[in-house]
Amino acid sequence: MHPFLNAFSGGMLLGIAASIYLLVHGRITGISGMIDQVIQPNTWQDKPLSPAIWFIAGLIAMPYFYRWLEQPQIHISASPVLLVIAGLLVGFGTRLGSGCTSGHGICGISRLSPRSFIATITFMLSGFMTVYIIRHVAGVVL
Repeated sequence: MHPFLNAFSGGMLLGIAASIYLLVHGRITGISGMIDQVIQPNTWQDKPLSPAIWFIAGLIAMPYFYRWLEQPQIHISASPVLLVIAGLLVGFGTRLGSGCTSGHGICGISRLSPRSFIATITFMLSGFMTVYIIRHVAGVVL
């Protein structure tokens, strides 16, 4: 499958999944909030835990299913340690920004939330600047 079609299909599936989750559960699809709900269930006592667990399980399982189905040629050159550090920084950023790319970028923008527009612009610009500084200013090639 053409890379454009992969990206387009993935985006469509994310939009459909977020819409279905909102219709069925009455909550936006914020992955950082779901992970928080699974890790600290006492903070979300009024909401059932199972939808979050199943949604996260699907997020984890689908790349393996896709790999089995499509056999994509993906090469990750970053070290596992660097990937863990990056994941922790993303987790810190989602707490700092009161939401993640799925909550703000997909669900918030589709609801025309001004706060989500600002958050999405902020984390996208931060990501662009970080990559530029690391690669072109510091000269680090990962």
